Amino acid sequence: MTFESKFNLFDNLPGEIPKEIFQTIVQTPHVRIERIISKGHRSEDGFWYDQDQDEWVLVLKGKARIEFEDKSVELGAGDCINIAAHRKHRVAWTTPDEETIWLAIFY
Repeated sequence: MTFESKFNLFDNLPGEIPKEIFQTIVQTPHVRIERIISKGHRSEDGFWYDQDQDEWVLVLKGKARIEFEDKSVELGAGDCINIAAHRKHRVAWTTPDEETIWLAIFY
């Protein structure tokens, strides 16, 4: 996708989502923007994200719970959180009866 391409984050949602969908919208050497679609998905037991980049994430639709080693954070539509690089986290829960649509910016 190029910067000039029109893209609606709510378009082209698949009917079945057997596993989380990660779609890169824009990527440069220093920034990556992704649309993530979840529906009842969560990280596998024992799995933790430990990323080299900071991540700012916004829930556009649905609900989710992000778990850190020391706390959990509930997110609903419109909620956002900034996650520092190497701050271990995992997706503990997403809404099972509707899509959770995330916008994630890695920088």
